[in-house]
Amino acid sequence: MNEAVRLSFEPFLGWPLFWAIAGLTALAWLAYLILRGRAWLSRALGLVLLSAALLNPSLVHEEREPLPSVAAVILDRSESMQFGDRTKAAEAAYAALTARLAEDKTLEVRTLETSPGDDGTYLHGALEGLMSDVPRDRIAGAIFITDGQIHDLPDPELIENLIGPLHGLIAGDEDRGDRSVRIVNAPNFGIVGESANLIVRVEDPRGGEVELQVSLNGGAPERIRVKAGEDTPLPVEIERRGENMVVIEAAPGPEELTLANNRTAMTIAGVRDRLRVLLVTGKPNQAGRVWRDLLKSDPSVDLVHFTILRPPFKTDYARPEELALIAFPTEELFEEKLTEFDLIIFDQYERQGVITQAYLANMSRYVADGGALLIVAGEQFAGPASLARSPLASVLPATPTGVIRTGSFKPQLTGPGKRHSVTAPLDDTQWGEWMRYIEADAVAGDVLIAGPEGRPLLIVDRVEKGRVGMLMSDQIWLWASGHDGGGPFAELIRRMVHWMMKEPELEERRLSIQAEGGKATVELRTLLDSAPPLEIETPEGGTLRPNWVNRGPGTFAAETPIDELGIYRARSGGLEAIALNGPANPREYADLTSTADILEPVSRATGGGVLRLNAAGTNLPEIRRIGNQRTAAGNDWIGLRERDAYAVRSSTSQPLLPGILAAAALILMLLLAWRREGR
Repeated sequence: MNEAVRLSFEPFLGWPLFWAIAGLTALAWLAYLILRGRAWLSRALGLVLLSAALLNPSLVHEEREPLPSVAAVILDRSESMQFGDRTKAAEAAYAALTARLAEDKTLEVRTLETSPGDDGTYLHGALEGLMSDVPRDRIAGAIFITDGQIHDLPDPELIENLIGPLHGLIAGDEDRGDRSVRIVNAPNFGIVGESANLIVRVEDPRGGEVELQVSLNGGAPERIRVKAGEDTPLPVEIERRGENMVVIEAAPGPEELTLANNRTAMTIAGVRDRLRVLLVTGKPNQAGRVWRDLLKSDPSVDLVHFTILRPPFKTDYARPEELALIAFPTEELFEEKLTEFDLIIFDQYERQGVITQAYLANMSRYVADGGALLIVAGEQFAGPASLARSPLASVLPATPTGVIRTGSFKPQLTGPGKRHSVTAPLDDTQWGEWMRYIEADAVAGDVLIAGPEGRPLLIVDRVEKGRVGMLMSDQIWLWASGHDGGGPFAELIRRMVHWMMKEPELEERRLSIQAEGGKATVELRTLLDSAPPLEIETPEGGTLRPNWVNRGPGTFAAETPIDELGIYRARSGGLEAIALNGPANPREYADLTSTADILEPVSRATGGGVLRLNAAGTNLPEIRRIGNQRTAAGNDWIGLRERDAYAVRSSTSQPLLPGILAAAALILMLLLAWRREGR
């Protein structure tokens, strides 16, 4: 304990009223002086004596317990500290510094290590939390041990909000550079089939041009060259509805701290403007209205439907205006605007001279270039005018045998059909009977539904960039009418159409990965009985090999813990999927340069200093205890303030101007003033 004496003032009337009375009194005395009052000195002494009495001065004797000043030492554990010798140097400096400060018994040292899993380095927020219960008059200062990449420093001009003096010990080699790529700006969504414009930027310590690889949804990468240090526009065509993952990679540079920031990615939501469907019905039939009504009921479908009522070779004696027919716009549909359609459906169509062989050849190229074709076979498909005997045969997955079977049969899912995304959800449902089947042999693709004797009824296939489906019966309308209990005609057609439109959730061979919550979850959909081995590439280039778990027919899943921010790439059986753990452009990887430039303005505003550690972290500066001088750092030293804080354990007070003494002195001063004025 220490004893101390101090002078205390506790006005009887409170400070606001005291200052008001003192001000009025001073004005009255000033007026008296201006009017040449003769006792101005006596009255001044009386007023001063009155003010002193109102202040109630007293001598306070206190027993004080000294309190230690409080200093903070915070070690940066963010991901950017993992590169080079930064962690080694920082840990060595941290251990030596805390040990040295612990020797000072007048100093309380608070330490903290930041979380390595945060997206960014938030040392100032950690400092405020660590010192939140410490009065400002006890704070001796703070020391950051970091690489200088700090993302939450306040404005140095707001010095009243800063804890200081704030010092920095910088780990890492300031001369080591790093190449990085990031997405500066990108839209959240885009129209399928149209381009979305991204803005990318490559940082490279040596500048120049850098080659980038841009891939969409795991496809073949496109190579472009950009200039380092400049924002570059990058158009990307949205190829499907739903999530479209864009991955941008830069080749390793001559200077690299890590390759994790040479790759960035983002997701753009693809939306369809309208789904344009061309339905060509070869002749009026019971299924024609089913197809039309089902497609028209979908508001996202823009349907163009033609039914051929009168083939060109038919002879009749009525005038065309009496028949109320229009000429079939073959040239417009199959030459000029063919590529504008997303899906073409032939319902029981036979070659009648309406659509020429040249137009059918155009349609084969349309499918190969990414179009979709659905054939609903009728009796005509087994005859000589079949589409299978046209240039369209090159893209069809089945050929007719020429046999038409009649009689009841129930469609059945095949083995692949129980695994395929189009038909797997329809398993375990009761299906009604059909009455006619166009016999065919499958030559390509996957048979999802079988007819009589297990022969192919519904076949789907991929043809280069496009997709083809064939239904070898014209009896689906029986399901729509509820015959023999009906069947899932609407769901089957909807899923078929969306599969042909390449909807990602209906891909029959699909690998997907999600990275969140400290783990990566991978799902595989396949037509095989077993899953190929799985490999997951981490952002730093490592490889994880978790085991598959069978979750159902053709469905497998795997999980593995992860702890790195960035892009994870999964591969299995020729399929590839990517996922982003954390934000698209992690702040930790945006700039990995060891620098003092970020911390220095804030440190200087508090009187602190920023010094650099060597590779071993052994060149600690001298620690000095200082007073309240402005500068708290030098070339080889940093200072922590000695606050001389204390807690009062007991106190006594003795009035210096008792009331009787003050009144007597005041009366004496007044008498002297009257006597002076009476002369």
